[in-house]
Amino acid sequence: MGLFTAPPLETNCTIMIEHSADNLHAHVELDGDIALGPGDAVKVHGDPVRLPYGEALTLRRRVTVWKAGALRRWWTQLRAQTELTELYEITFSSEKPR
Repeated sequence: MGLFTAPPLETNCTIMIEHSADNLHAHVELDGDIALGPGDAVKVHGDPVRLPYGEALTLRRRVTVWKAGALRRWWTQLRAQTELTELYEITFSSEKPR
């Protein structure tokens, strides 16, 4: 594995999409034993899917995965921590703002 990325991996995936009153989601499950981590990138190949309201769809597509190297993984984890701390900047006070 390089410092930034490793060579890309090619595999297939299953995509489950639902657009209804109860759910609006798209889940991707990769075939094989590919575990994703911080900084990894995934590209699903094929045409965009437009799903009418009230329907669900499951399909198969080809996917390319780029595993992050040590430096990119560290950088992604660091950025995630600093972005998470932005949520902590909330104060509660009994005084009204002026």
